[in-house]
Amino acid sequence: MSDIIQLLPDSVANQIAAGEVIQRPASVIKELVENSIDAGATSIQVVCVDSGRTSIQVIDNGKGMSETDARLSFERHATSKIRKADDLFNLHTMGFRGEALASIAAVAQVTLKTRMADDDLGTQLSLAGSRFVSQEACSCAVGSNFMVENLFYNVPVRRKFLKSNATELNNIVTAFERIALVNPDVAFTLYNNDNELYNLKAAGLRQRIVDVFGKKINQHLLPIDIDTTMCKLTGFIGKPESARRKGARQYFFVNGRYMKHPYFHKAVMTAYERLVPEGDQVPYFIYFTVKPEDIDVNIHPTKTEIKFENEPTIWQILAAAVKDAVGMFSDVTAIEFDTEGQPEIPALGSAEEVRAPKLQYNPSYNPFNEPSVRRSAPSEWERMFDGLESSTSRQRQTSLFDGSNDVIVGSKANKSIMEPMPDIPDLQHVASQSSQPIPSVNISTPSADVPIVSSMAQKEVPSALSASPIEDKSPVHYQYKGQYIMTAVKSGLMIVDQHRAHMRILYERYTEQIKAHKSATQKLMFPETVQFAQSEDVIMQQLLPDLKSVGFDLSEIGGGVYSICGVPSGLDGLDYVSLVQDIVASSADNTSSALDHATHTVALCLARSAAVAYGQVLGNEEMENIVNDLFACSNFNYAPDGSKILSILRQTEIQRMLG
Repeated sequence: MSDIIQLLPDSVANQIAAGEVIQRPASVIKELVENSIDAGATSIQVVCVDSGRTSIQVIDNGKGMSETDARLSFERHATSKIRKADDLFNLHTMGFRGEALASIAAVAQVTLKTRMADDDLGTQLSLAGSRFVSQEACSCAVGSNFMVENLFYNVPVRRKFLKSNATELNNIVTAFERIALVNPDVAFTLYNNDNELYNLKAAGLRQRIVDVFGKKINQHLLPIDIDTTMCKLTGFIGKPESARRKGARQYFFVNGRYMKHPYFHKAVMTAYERLVPEGDQVPYFIYFTVKPEDIDVNIHPTKTEIKFENEPTIWQILAAAVKDAVGMFSDVTAIEFDTEGQPEIPALGSAEEVRAPKLQYNPSYNPFNEPSVRRSAPSEWERMFDGLESSTSRQRQTSLFDGSNDVIVGSKANKSIMEPMPDIPDLQHVASQSSQPIPSVNISTPSADVPIVSSMAQKEVPSALSASPIEDKSPVHYQYKGQYIMTAVKSGLMIVDQHRAHMRILYERYTEQIKAHKSATQKLMFPETVQFAQSEDVIMQQLLPDLKSVGFDLSEIGGGVYSICGVPSGLDGLDYVSLVQDIVASSADNTSSALDHATHTVALCLARSAAVAYGQVLGNEEMENIVNDLFACSNFNYAPDGSKILSILRQTEIQRMLG
């Protein structure tokens, strides 16, 4: 039997490595810029064409490479940072595995120009698909100039799976921002198709954050600075009012490297419990400095997941630091008690003695001695039961309306809860004395602890036990605590959340209107402005036509700033700036089309704001309409936000509970 195991050619091995290291144009920029930082560059330029599909150029003013080093840098596992195995646990630089340049050269056409400060001439090196093409002397500036063209030209399947130019540009901007935020002392510029996206000058950390994300974020930053034997923490966290549902700026860095760490994220958000709404996120920029031997940065190909040796202890330090920063923050205006050296301003015009004012009142006044004023028009109860007074009626009133577990009979509540309740006589006695039908009881809004039942429950409860909510016969519905609609069905008791059910009904109606281009725009009397960072502005440019088609009137001012001049009709009372920000933030990770996502978001906001509120008392007819319309929807089990609408308490479960 012949041998079947063989060594892979270098070209194939490099493409396999490139599959881990180089996933998209943003990966190329990340690797090249990190190498420039390791080379001591203080100025780095990144120039892209077609979001990196056509070409990527990275120019730095670092120390450059010699002719020999330039040739060896493209070999696999060629690195200047590792000499022995112990060096893996004492890393102070970014790139160290020696696979970046080899992986890039395996899937692209690469040209390198580099020169050291002591050399008169530099060297130019060309490679294509891991194959060496040429190397010659050239005249160039000190530093390195990498030109990467036709990424994945020899791997058409990989090139086919690249996303749209807008998506790839967004990934480039995201990678660029992560590097810029952790290196504020380095000047960066980023161009795409001759458009300048970033021009960041060397500055302090706070100024770098402002330069990247806009001036508005500056007023929301709280500093943190704590130094322990375990680690050092510096950076900024957001004030509670800066919390957003989506799109919050959240960054962790350790020893100058960006990382993702859900465990530490929970430590930060613990400090904001009861300070921000549940589900909202607060921005933070937190920088860890730890001993290199206490972390492992090579557990993931992209090196964004990092393992700490003492994670529980650092978790406690981080949580305490954030709580301390949030606790120190206060917007209460300080009262100045120190008046030394200030001019004396008299409180009164003269030095007269201040006397307390005298109150005049009638000591003999008694409001209970005056006759009560009766309303001009008698109420329905007064007309029906005028002249009827008996002890039986008072007992009946107590049994119906006293206690938190009693049942209130009525179809709608239109009177104030403070309005006096009339005496209610014995209903059977009244029915026997009058041939007129008993009207439905119209009462004030009950407390939250009292269930509400339709007036039809007095007469149709037996027949309703076997009724279905979608039958022609009108069933009896019960409203519990102003929140749930309860209906007897054949299988048991159906419980419907009235707000979620109505939200589902309205959502589908609004969606149809928007898709039929029947949505109207409501002009704002005072336009509002919304500002986006460069990464978000890329998405906003893509969303702009779709937002206008669903009713938004937006105009671009420049620099990532837009004016909101109009919104879809029906969005009254909402925060329009936050709404547009949430749409853009949600679209960043959304796989559906921008138009579908904008339609869903607008329809959901309209439905949520217009749906019947919790605590609103409904009559039997209103509850029946909600139930019937719900079952006519395409999805009657879940609201458009994913929450559950209804549940059925089975007859067998009821019997088991009472058995």
